[in-house]
Amino acid sequence: MRKVLKMLGIAGMLVILSAMLFGCGGGANSNGGQKDAGVKEKFEGKIIGIEPGAGVMKKTESAIEEYGLDFNLQDSSSAGMAATLEKKINNQEWVIVTGWTPHWKWAKWDLKYLEDPKGVFGEAEHISTITRKGFAEDMPEANKVLDNFSWTPDDMQAVMLKIREGMSPDDAAKEWIAANQEKVEEWVQDVDKSAAAGKEIKLGYVEWDSEIASTHVVKNVLEDLGFAVKATAVDNAVMWQGVAQGSLDAIVSAWLPVTHGDLYNEVKDRIVDLGPNLEGAKIGLVVPSYVTIDSIEDLK
Repeated sequence: MRKVLKMLGIAGMLVILSAMLFGCGGGANSNGGQKDAGVKEKFEGKIIGIEPGAGVMKKTESAIEEYGLDFNLQDSSSAGMAATLEKKINNQEWVIVTGWTPHWKWAKWDLKYLEDPKGVFGEAEHISTITRKGFAEDMPEANKVLDNFSWTPDDMQAVMLKIREGMSPDDAAKEWIAANQEKVEEWVQDVDKSAAAGKEIKLGYVEWDSEIASTHVVKNVLEDLGFAVKATAVDNAVMWQGVAQGSLDAIVSAWLPVTHGDLYNEVKDRIVDLGPNLEGAKIGLVVPSYVTIDSIEDLK
């Protein structure tokens, strides 16, 4: 052995030590070579998405292209995404999901958005209330309620978490309404209840946890006034076409300007936008806080 070491000399020893410390593979880059290769492996090279066609899915596809990521976007559903996130967190494994705020997951787990220095996912969004044309003339009292409807991400997340814990959407909405009478009174002020009796209102919503919560709160407030409300879960495109064509009276699920921006632009001349019912919504790529990267750039 002494003969071998003597033959190698000091330079040879340094080469051997370097190989032992950093391994022998390629993939070197600005963030530490093997560390980055390990990042992709830890995420299994995939981003867990929701339903195809959702705005956050389109933006994630754009992010993969803009940042030059070698990751696959895996279609799923809102519930499927949450189930995968929960499983990974329970095992303290790395996972990336398409995420948004408000969502109950922020109250349940310690999560963070990956920074988006290129701004692919845009700035903060709002959620608007949209009605069909003519609704205000046909249902002026209901239109007042929809126009007054406004709440906060914390309000929405409280209802979402109750549903997540097993309460039905209607029961979770009723419980929230009972605990927030002062806020609800602002929505129903000056409404003539005698004009509501038996009149049917058709609400549409996408089956996102956030929109299940908001739609059922509005549904129960209108029902308490005497309206007969039918809430129907539909796909994103069907929801927008429904309110544009008049098969739906209203939606409180319009994520703008990014998530539903394309669908909004297709029908904006055939609908009435009553404005935001919630400010501070956001979409992006979400990871558990124990994941030791902070930016989408770190996925390269």
